[in-house]
Amino acid sequence: MKAKSILIAALMFVATTNIAAQGYWVNDSTAPENQQSSYEEPAWEDKIVDRLDGLLKSSIFKTSTVGIEVYDITDNKLLYTYNEQQTMRPASTQKVLTAVTALDRLGGYYEFKTRLYYNGEIADGSLHGDLYCIGGFDPAFNAEDLESFVSAVIEAGIDTIRGGIYADLHFKDDGRLGEGWCWDDDNPTLTPLMVAKKDNFLQRFSSMLRQRGVVVYGSTGEADTPHTARQLHIVTHSIDHILKRMMKNSDNTYAESMFYQLGGTSKQAKVYVNAIIQKVGLNPADYYVADGSGLSLYNYVSPHEEVMFLRYAYDHKEIFDHLYPSLPIAGVDGTLEKRMRGTHAEGNVHAKTGTVTGVSALAGYLYAPNNHFICFSIINMGIRQAATGRNFQDQACAALCRP
Repeated sequence: MKAKSILIAALMFVATTNIAAQGYWVNDSTAPENQQSSYEEPAWEDKIVDRLDGLLKSSIFKTSTVGIEVYDITDNKLLYTYNEQQTMRPASTQKVLTAVTALDRLGGYYEFKTRLYYNGEIADGSLHGDLYCIGGFDPAFNAEDLESFVSAVIEAGIDTIRGGIYADLHFKDDGRLGEGWCWDDDNPTLTPLMVAKKDNFLQRFSSMLRQRGVVVYGSTGEADTPHTARQLHIVTHSIDHILKRMMKNSDNTYAESMFYQLGGTSKQAKVYVNAIIQKVGLNPADYYVADGSGLSLYNYVSPHEEVMFLRYAYDHKEIFDHLYPSLPIAGVDGTLEKRMRGTHAEGNVHAKTGTVTGVSALAGYLYAPNNHFICFSIINMGIRQAATGRNFQDQACAALCRP
């Protein structure tokens, strides 16, 4: 029995020796260092180049084109570019330029104002003079605000207006359509005095006064407010209030209102947008600003220009602290509420969408897997269906957010 055990042990020794001689190892941890795996995980930066290059092989680019720029704000370096200098129509990503310019020019505590003035004297319940409604192009002014105007008249002891009620529209020019807008589009109202975005302020105001028992003897019309007039009431809305709806909901009326806060004419407002273009180191002559909303077919930007605006905003806390919270969040709210759900981009990407005929765009910010802060612009041009562009952008954002 003892001899048998010795024989088995000897055979096992020989077998083990042969396995070792042939280079086979049962446990990887006992292998020589030069036989350990030399595979290294590619850096995230290399991964996104491969991923985005792969997306560009899509058949959609047989009949359309795209411009892309991705910038690492944390490391201050470009991560990816493709047609980034090509000028394209921005659609509603034009609102990014408008918002950044307005915050830079007006500040984060600016207020949109609609004021009620009167001239003449108030005696024995009668206003021996006129009322003046001074528009400030506040798109948020609603029926409740108008009711506060009526209440202010009554609280001033006025039950009879011997004069008229006038709209003071000097805040902006009398243009009703933006440059390059299609007449058959659902275009916003461009008037500095509106109620719930409709141009019927005086009609509704007069009607509500009469419903509350105020007698109006005079007529209604347009007139400048005399310098001797006194303020009776004012309604204000913060720039953040306007900005949130303008960006989250892509509201064109709110965007045009923001644009005209820069100047009373489109020409004057453009001066300030072009000033930012120049400030970020670009030539305004290479681009074209037609409006504040992106409705115009005449607007031309590039992905690089949009990224420069996003970088400028980030570098100026007084701008970024108001801009960033206003952007739609992927899978959460606004125009991105139903997009990128179930991906690493959900809840991460904060960006402005854009859609007009033949164009789909997305520009904003995200956090990379290495926790670097990234800004980007993607513009799809020549697409027959907006969903095609949105799908490409969603895949690109998911690729940027994925480890």
